[in-house]
Amino acid sequence: MNVTNKDKQNIVIPSVIVAMSFAVVFSLAACQQEGPAEKVGQKLDRTIENAEKKIEHITEQTGKEISEARKSLADKAEASGQYISDSVITSNVKTAIISDPLLKASDIKVTTVNGTVQLSGMVESQQVIDRAAEVTSKQKDVKLLQNNLTVKAVLPE
Repeated sequence: MNVTNKDKQNIVIPSVIVAMSFAVVFSLAACQQEGPAEKVGQKLDRTIENAEKKIEHITEQTGKEISEARKSLADKAEASGQYISDSVITSNVKTAIISDPLLKASDIKVTTVNGTVQLSGMVESQQVIDRAAEVTSKQKDVKLLQNNLTVKAVLPE
């Protein structure tokens, strides 16, 4: 069996075509693969996106905390202002009671909560109870009066 040039060409040409096809396929596959720069770029993009989300979350959370702290401070300031106001009212009522000739000898306890003044204790007469109510009601910032004063019982001799 003699192999001619034509036979060699028939064998070589398909082999070269197959080899070239493999080369083209591998080349195309290599083109589609991402290089290190593309991978780094994508990683960087994801990292930046995650950082932005975290910053947004932290900013939102911090805003809520600041708002809650501001409300808490406002509540505390209001409460302490109310406490001071109640203390001033109590002081004014006690001063007025001590300054009144009919009431100064009486043992009258005065407490104030949110502008409501409560008088309590035992006094000598209904006249003292009425006068204490009158004097208390005239004081500045008294919103309401709870008069719990009672007349002492007189024991027979």
